[in-house]
Order: sequence, then structure tokens, then C-alpha cells
Amino acid sequence: MQVGIVNATVLCQNPHVIIHKNVWNLGNPLTSPTSLLFLQISIITIVTQLLDACLRPLGQTSLVSHILGGVVFGPSVLGNDQMLTNILFPMKGALILQTMATFCLNFFYFICCVKMDTATVLKTEKQAITIGISVFSFSLGIPLGLAFAMKKYVSMDKTLSDALPMIAISQSMTVFISISVLLSELKILNTDVGRLTLSSALFSDVVSFTMTVFMFAALQDKSGNGSPLTLLWVILSTVALLVFIIYVMRPAILWFIGRLNGKSIDENFVICILLCVMFTAFISEFIGQHFAMGPIILGLVVPEGPPLGTTMISKMETISCAFLYPIYLAVSGLQTNVFKINIQSAWIVTVIVLVGFIVKIGAVMLPGYFYNVPMKDCIVIGILLNGRGIAELSMFNIWKEGKVLSEQEFSLMVMSLLVINAIIAPLIKLLFDPSAPYNSGKRCSIQHTKRDSELRIMVCIYKDENIPTMLNIIEASCASKESNVSVIALLLVELLGRSRPILVAHQEHDTLRLTKCGSTELDNALKQYVQLNEGFAYAQSFTSISDFDTINDDVCRISLDRRANIMIMPFHKRWEIDGTVEVNNGAIQRVNIKVLERAPCSVGILIDRGILSGSPSLLISKATYYIAVLFIGGADDAEALAYASRMARHECVNVTVVRFLTFGEENSKDRKHDSDLVDEYRYYNAGNIRFEITEEVVKDGIEFSSSIRRMIDYFDLVMVGRGHPQSVLLHGHDQWSECPELGVVGDMLASTDFVTKASVLVVQQQRMAGRLAKQNVNTLPNQKDQLVHDVPMDEPHRASCTISVDKYSNVGR
Repeated sequence: MQVGIVNATVLCQNPHVIIHKNVWNLGNPLTSPTSLLFLQISIITIVTQLLDACLRPLGQTSLVSHILGGVVFGPSVLGNDQMLTNILFPMKGALILQTMATFCLNFFYFICCVKMDTATVLKTEKQAITIGISVFSFSLGIPLGLAFAMKKYVSMDKTLSDALPMIAISQSMTVFISISVLLSELKILNTDVGRLTLSSALFSDVVSFTMTVFMFAALQDKSGNGSPLTLLWVILSTVALLVFIIYVMRPAILWFIGRLNGKSIDENFVICILLCVMFTAFISEFIGQHFAMGPIILGLVVPEGPPLGTTMISKMETISCAFLYPIYLAVSGLQTNVFKINIQSAWIVTVIVLVGFIVKIGAVMLPGYFYNVPMKDCIVIGILLNGRGIAELSMFNIWKEGKVLSEQEFSLMVMSLLVINAIIAPLIKLLFDPSAPYNSGKRCSIQHTKRDSELRIMVCIYKDENIPTMLNIIEASCASKESNVSVIALLLVELLGRSRPILVAHQEHDTLRLTKCGSTELDNALKQYVQLNEGFAYAQSFTSISDFDTINDDVCRISLDRRANIMIMPFHKRWEIDGTVEVNNGAIQRVNIKVLERAPCSVGILIDRGILSGSPSLLISKATYYIAVLFIGGADDAEALAYASRMARHECVNVTVVRFLTFGEENSKDRKHDSDLVDEYRYYNAGNIRFEITEEVVKDGIEFSSSIRRMIDYFDLVMVGRGHPQSVLLHGHDQWSECPELGVVGDMLASTDFVTKASVLVVQQQRMAGRLAKQNVNTLPNQKDQLVHDVPMDEPHRASCTISVDKYSNVGR
């Protein structure tokens, strides 16, 4: 008996006739469909991963490598060898492999739709809605008109002539899932361009998905033998399925979640959801729709985020997105035969695809001009909206099965998808630099700001246990009538169970959506700080819900928008009350490294040991807070010194600057420069008994480390620069560095071997276009605009410096 599968013929064999033997019984294991499937999936996975590893350095996305992995084994490359094809991909295994790929697609769509926040569709920005409508309308009308014109005036194959309108219509598809995957791989999901692209794609996809449903219903009617009423019955049954999922299945899911009362989702309910996925897929096929429609709608109605959305993502994402997803792409590539393509058909389809590509860019530029979006950003958004993915690939497979596309047109569309994505990724990296907006070229570090200007401090909170120490640092910054303090708080929330990152403001903002927040520990702490410093302190708060691979864009965006002078980031390790150290979240370390590279202001990384020292609240109890600055030299130490100099104005803060001098380098140029800088801060704090400078002369790194160990426990907070000039004091310590984001000294202070109860703030001064800001030393302290903060000068003028004499010689500054 023969069964037609797409364009191939599968010979059904009697399982009782063939006995599958292993190699020890002189049999061929590949005669078993199960063994053959295992081998096929294994070699496809290995080859696609190897190609991905080779092509990723060239800027290519995983979609390109996965499709190419299938093309390698298809008739276009190795499949041309009939012997190899009969061994690895014989006709008898085609049906099983395609069924496996179809099963993969089912759960991939479901997981992607679970991540989608359907509420954002109704809250999409006006400019995104306008761009989405413009892109869909122009990319549908112009290529479709061109296709009909070419059918009339250009000679072509009959099959291509019939398929050309559908090929033109496919150019209007802008699928949210495909764009989301592309933006994630390019790591620009959190940029303004990425957000606008995703919002536009989300709205455009609502329109294109509706059109696809009707097209598939019409396709079923065309291929069937029923009456013209078949189309009507397909549409009515589709609406009935939508109503059942939305008004029966969703309420049942919400009812179950409401009964949890904070408990975790059990395994039985997860299994029920998986059964619902397969059931809705079966019903979709049963009523004449594509099997993926049911899981897509079900995924959209499943509540995103915790508890259910997060649980489903954690249990299914790896297997669905990292393993099953590539298999479907590879199988599609496996069915592609470039030798079936003739030159005449190739250039006709190329013209349609190229026109559609250009039209989408132009369709973004028109509304972009009206909304004052920079033209360069419009071009980037237009290119991104041309991205293709698994959704378009599955649509081509449907058309191939429905005889809309012949083998030639199918191969042409797969190759066009492959080429477009291969061009888009490196082109975007060439045209768009996510860090470019943060390189403003304007100095906003503490050292380079006027002494009495407002100090803007941005604090990023990941866990509530960091709040007390953060609040002590904010209070120590000394809000006063002469120099106010503005606090910008950003709550970092890892994106779980969602595909679209969210950045919201908790107060009125020009561009961000306003979201009312509940009473949290951070909000209460900020309110208390503002009330106790009424008139001199102000606070704003934001929340970023995003993947930690790209959340650094939100951090830098807020700091630039709010013109922060310094942002304070949490360290990725946490000290417990018994002294043990745990990793809070390893991704926080990567966030800190990216922020240090791109930040438009100075950055501080807080190593919080407040739970060990039991430091009293500076805000409430007004207890004395002891701060030490370890000064070795360089711009980062200068920034720490400038910040500590401002803190010394606070009536409850004592600042001790410990300057380390290397024995034998008395006449070096760097020491003279640092001495002038220290003299400047000594002058401005001359009347302040809470500001003290001591100098320690040390010979090598061992004495340097011993000196720090001897004094550090006398302080609540130790401040040190991240980077330092080459010095013998650092030799030996840099070889054991575990945390590069802290620098050599910061890493030493954060080490578990360095037993102390003092918290540490590692400071990096603002980089100007990736370089340090020029270090100007003000040698005339009586000038009108100073580079450092002033202090009250009503106390008697007296020295605020203590110079220690080293055992090696009398070395002054």
C-alpha cells in the first residue's frame, strides 16, 4: 500500500515481516524506525549546534544555523548522494521525523504565547499602533499589486504564477514570536528601538493572525470536496473553539490558581495543561484549522508570570526552545532542494521579496517622521520588522502541503527567509549600537560637578536585605539646603514567564507608563527618607521586569534620563548572619559588568555586610557612621574621595581617608598629581573635624594587605576605586582575582578569606566614550566654580590631616 506524504511516497511495510536485530546478531539497527529517529535527531542536533558555534561569531542568529543544518543533510548538499540518503534519511523514516517536528512546533508555540502579556496589546503606544498599521497595509498592498502586474506582463511557470499572490501576501506578515526571538538574540530587547519594534510587531500580528486564520480556512475549502458552505462552517467552528478556550478553559485555570493561596503549582496540574495543549491541537485539526491555532490561543489565555506562567516556562522552556525548536527548523531545511529552482523563478521571487523588504522600511519611516522618531532608528526598526522565523516557516510548510507552493516555490521561500535573516543580524549590529545613547560626552561624575549642585544618586535594588545599607549611604550623602539630594530607585525584577520586558514609573513620567505600586519596603524607606529631609531630598522609583541579559539597558536608560551622578549596584553575593556567603544570582554579576562598560555616570558596586556588623540606622538613630576611603591613586579613587568629601558634611558621618604611599616613589609624577588632588580636598575640609587624612607608607603588596586588615574593622563602610595605576602594591593580588567588576582591591575586600564586618563600596568614575574623564586638579581653591564639594567654613581653620611616619624613612607627601 502507498500513502502520499506531501510530495513524497512512503512505502508501508509489514512490521511482522521485518525483524530488527542489533549488530551482534548481524542485523541493521537502522531498520528500526525508533533507532533511525534517535540517530536522525542526534546528528541533526550535533550539526546544527556546531554550525551555530561557527556562525555566531559572524553575527548570525541560531535560526540561520539550524535551517542550514537541515539543508546540509537535504538534497541540496549531502542528500544528493543517494546512498547516504538511504542510510540516514530513508523514505520510510520521513513520516516519523515530520511528525516529531510537528510535535516540537506545537509546544514551542504554546510556550512563546504563555510568555506574551496580552494586556500590553490594549496598552500599546499610539506610535506603535500607527507603525503596525502602516507596515501591514503598505507591505500587503504594494507587493500584492506588483505580483498581479508581474503575472500579467512577465512570463513564468504556471505553478509560480498561481503562487505569486500568496508569496506577496507573506511579505505583510510580521509575527510577534519571530521578532521577539530575533530581538532577544541580538540583545536589544530592552532598548527604545527594541521596545518600539516589539510593540509594533505585536499589534501588526493581531491583524495578520486573523488574516491567516481566514486564509487557512479558505485553503481547506479549496482542497476539500464539500459545498461552498464549508468555509462558513470552518470559520464558525473556529469562533466556537476560541469562545470555549477563552470563556471555559481560562476561567477554570484562574479558578484553580485562586485556590492555591500562595502554594506552588503541583505536577498534576502541569500535566493537565499539557493535555489541554494536545487536545486543543487535535480540535483545531478536527475543525479544519492548523493544529497550532489551539495551542497559540491557549498559551495567550494562560496567565503570564507567576505562579502558572513561570512554572510552565521553567519546566518546558529548555526542552521546547533549545531542543525541539531547532529540530523543526532543521526538518524544514531538510526538505529544501535548491536544484529545483530555475533562474527565471528566482529573480521574480527576489523582486517581490526585495520590494517587500524596502516597503516595510518606508512604512516605518512615514509615521516615524510624524512622531519625531530619528530616521536612523526608523530604518533599524524597519529592518527588524523584516525578520522571519519559525512562524513563517510553518506557514510555508502549510502552503506546501496544501499544494499552494510547489517544491520549487517552497525552496525559494525557505532560501529567501534564510538570506534575509542572514543579512539582518550583521546589518543591525553595524547600524545600531545599543550603548551609543549613553555616550553623551557630558561629565556628570561627582568630582566634576559643582560643589553645591544637586547630587543625583541612583540605587538599584534586587533583594530587600540591601535596603538598610543603601539607605545609610543615601542619608550619608547629606541632603541640605545648599545641595539637595535626588534619589532614583530602580527595582530589578527578573523576567519570568513573559516575553516582553516592562519598564514602568511609579510617578508621572514623560515617556514611561505610570503604574501604581503597593506599599513595599523600598517605597516605605524612600518615603521616610524624604520626610526626614523634607525640602532637601526627593525620590523617584521605577521597576524593570526584564531578562537579566539585557536589563542593563534599562539601568543605563534611567540613569541617563534622570541625569544621575552615580548609580549604586548590588553585589551578586550575599552574606548570611552566620558569616557564610551565598550567590544571590549569578546573572547580577553579568549585569554589573555590562553597566560598568556602558554607564553614562559613575558606578558604585555595594558589597553589603550590614547584616554582620549590625550597623545602626543613620537615618533613624543618627548614630555615628564611620567611613574609610582607601586612596592609592587614579580617577576611580578620586571619585571615591569626592563622594566621601561630600559625606563628611553630615553631622553623624566620620570620614577617614587612608592614602597609601609606595616606598621609593617620592618623586614620581603620579604621586605629585595625587598630592595636588588630596591637598585640594584637605583645603575644603580644613575646618571639618569629621574629615581626616592619614598616610601609610608601605613597601609591597603584603604590607598593603596587612595594613588594610589592621584598620578595616573600625569602619562601617569602606570606599575604594575600581581601577588603579600599575603599582607594586597590587602585585600578587591580581593573580587571584575572582570578580573583575570589583578591580584588584575591591576583589580582595570582597573575598571570603578577607574576614571583616565592614561593607564595601567599589567606585568607578564615569567613562567618557569608554575612556576616563580628564582629571583636572583645581590648584586655585578660591575660584568661583569648584570641582569638589564645599563644607561649612565657620569652624576655626585647622589641619585635618594626620601623616604617619613609616618605619622605612620619613616620607611625606
